[in-house]
Order: sequence, then C-alpha cells, then structure tokens
Amino acid sequence: MSTRHLKLDLHAIYNKGELIEKELENIIDEAIEKKAKKVEIIPGKGSGQLKKRVLKFLDRKDIKEKYHRLKKDSDNFGRVFVYFRWK
Repeated sequence: MSTRHLKLDLHAIYNKGELIEKELENIIDEAIEKKAKKVEIIPGKGSGQLKKRVLKFLDRKDIKEKYHRLKKDSDNFGRVFVYFRWK
C-alpha cells in the first residue's frame, strides 16, 4: 500500500484554461498509476474562480468515479484534497 502524497500547484497556470484541465487530468492519472493515497491541489485563494473550476472538474462523473472522497481544507481556502482508496 502506498502512502504517497502528490501535489499540484496551479498558481503558475491560473490563467491558462486548457492547461489547467490537462494538469488536473495528469495528476489524477498519476495518483492512480502510483496508487497515491492523497492528492493536494492548490488553486490558491484569489477570487475563488480557479477553485470553483477545480471542484467542477472533480465533480465530473468520469473523474468522480476515480477517487474515493474530496475534502476542502477548512484551514486554508486555497487547498483541496482528493483521497483515493486502494484494495
């Protein structure tokens, strides 16, 4: 069982729409490939638009079925955690 924790910081590409989705797909695929337990996605605080976009992506049916649960960081608005469960 892996205890690996992956991290994706979106600060550098916050204004590159098509790249954001690609990076999100890549990190989810990498988590599956490496059987990571958790992915930390950092959309940053800003206006909240990037976080909304990240949550909308994670709510897609094809993506949602890949992970176990989602947690918005209550201590840091600019962070989202995606948890995976492996057998």
